[in-house]
Amino acid sequence: MRGYSFFQRASRAFNDYPHLPKVLVLFTVSGGGLAAVCHTAYADAGQDDIKKKKVVVLGTGWAGTSFLKNLKDPSYSVQVVSPRNYFAFTPLLPSVTCGTVEARSIVEPIRNMVKKKNFDADFKEAECYKIDTVNKKVHCKTTQPNHLGGGIEEFTVDYDYLVIAMGAQANTFNTPGVVDNAHFLKEVEDAQRIRRTVIDCFERASLPSISEEERKRILHFVVVGGGPAGVEFAAELHDFVKEDLAKLYPALKQYVRITLLEAGDNILNMFDKRITAFAEEKFARDGIQLKTGSMVVKVTDRDISTKERSTGQTVTIPYGMCVWATGIGSRPVVMDFMKQIGQTNRRVLATDEWLRVEGCNEIYALGDCATINQRSVMEDIGIIFSKADKNNSGTLRVDDFKEVIHDICERYPQVDLYLKKKQLKNFNALLKNSEEDAEINIKKFKTLLAEVDSQMKNLPATAQVAAQQGSYLADCFNRMKICEANPEGPMRFRGTGRHRFHPFRYRHLGQFAPLGGEQTAAQLPGDWVSIGHSTQWLWYSVYASKLVSWRTRVLVVSDWVRRFTFGRDSSRI
Repeated sequence: MRGYSFFQRASRAFNDYPHLPKVLVLFTVSGGGLAAVCHTAYADAGQDDIKKKKVVVLGTGWAGTSFLKNLKDPSYSVQVVSPRNYFAFTPLLPSVTCGTVEARSIVEPIRNMVKKKNFDADFKEAECYKIDTVNKKVHCKTTQPNHLGGGIEEFTVDYDYLVIAMGAQANTFNTPGVVDNAHFLKEVEDAQRIRRTVIDCFERASLPSISEEERKRILHFVVVGGGPAGVEFAAELHDFVKEDLAKLYPALKQYVRITLLEAGDNILNMFDKRITAFAEEKFARDGIQLKTGSMVVKVTDRDISTKERSTGQTVTIPYGMCVWATGIGSRPVVMDFMKQIGQTNRRVLATDEWLRVEGCNEIYALGDCATINQRSVMEDIGIIFSKADKNNSGTLRVDDFKEVIHDICERYPQVDLYLKKKQLKNFNALLKNSEEDAEINIKKFKTLLAEVDSQMKNLPATAQVAAQQGSYLADCFNRMKICEANPEGPMRFRGTGRHRFHPFRYRHLGQFAPLGGEQTAAQLPGDWVSIGHSTQWLWYSVYASKLVSWRTRVLVVSDWVRRFTFGRDSSRI
């Protein structure tokens, strides 16, 4: 009976205290008596406490791959979803178009990265077509060819945190005929198509039945867009024709023309004026026709219509191949998501300084599909002043701002940019510019900071920005638990306490513009500009170091060596 009473009490304890570790007692008969063996067991509730958070990453571009590579916390379960099962080093796409570098040399399979992670990570080759924020699900469909059987498969993936890194698509500006007749330069497949089309143009032009006029049209290559992608492709194509195709098709050399169309006044307008001037002069020497102030209004299968700003007239340009490299626009799924969350009047997703989509705490957006909606100082000017005015006196001296100066500069990066522009040492110098030791009221404070917000700028849609954002967000996820307990970010001006993390800050490391003929222009931090053959070797070394694996580094460098030794391959593959 005493044994039975013990079992009753043990059973009651299991039921009354489900959250505590349980002691499992096994009784065995040994030498005519009872022996007790104790084992500790844990209830199901304990297992739920350590349940891994589900992180879904949409996209395998620069932002998504950088996030995946730098995420190290094993408390997450990561699911990567993308229609492409590889990461592509997009700055080398112009080199792929002309055979300088092979397509497979610049791609790294995502599963190679996934298998190296020390936590639960998986990849699904599929396309996300809907984001359900209410139920925290993403709806996906397969992208494999139909000949595999079974048709299109649809499925959903649950998430606790969603990272949207889907990149962007080419922006046609609704110009008629662009989608049907022009080539884009956004994906590896685009570069491969361009490479085949260039060879097709030369092969067709070499046929004896082709007329002289038709031969000139076929060998006229038009590039629309004077940004880095368009300029680099025009330079690569010129080198391909001059160094390789002219030797293989000597009778066609005289017919080849390359035209670069730009709607603005200059090409490479995001670069220093010295680089722009050098690029335009070099293209003129190389015979690349540059037409600025030419806005494309229509593209057919044989002609491009442009409106000339100088005359207002519409000009028709016959062409053999057109490459459209004018800019980027949001993907349809991102546009639908923006409508769903009330961001209907924006070009891309708006996020805060911590890369969270505005209005969605568990959803982050990185790279070309998003932009940081930086808060303006004037919008919060009253709150900033009140945080410094602890005595509610209505007036402050410079010393009273000591406790909030660092938080102001960190929360509003435009303040630092404004100080640099005005050549002021720090925020104190801005305040003291008014009157030494004078009291500052809210009206004077507004006057001092009135021009600060003029320094607010959107970040460029570049691989460099996307990679830094992915790395930053991964670091935040790695330290999520630590920073929730001990916030390290700036003061919450519109609330209490501090933000968990420091806001994202982009660090510009410079930019390159290859101009052909083994010459490159570089604009590096500190307003340092370098142009010429030596900069080309700097370009080689930097791009080789930035490739994502030793495998791709070896392949790309070997392609460069092959090109120097044997020339570019002109096979139509």
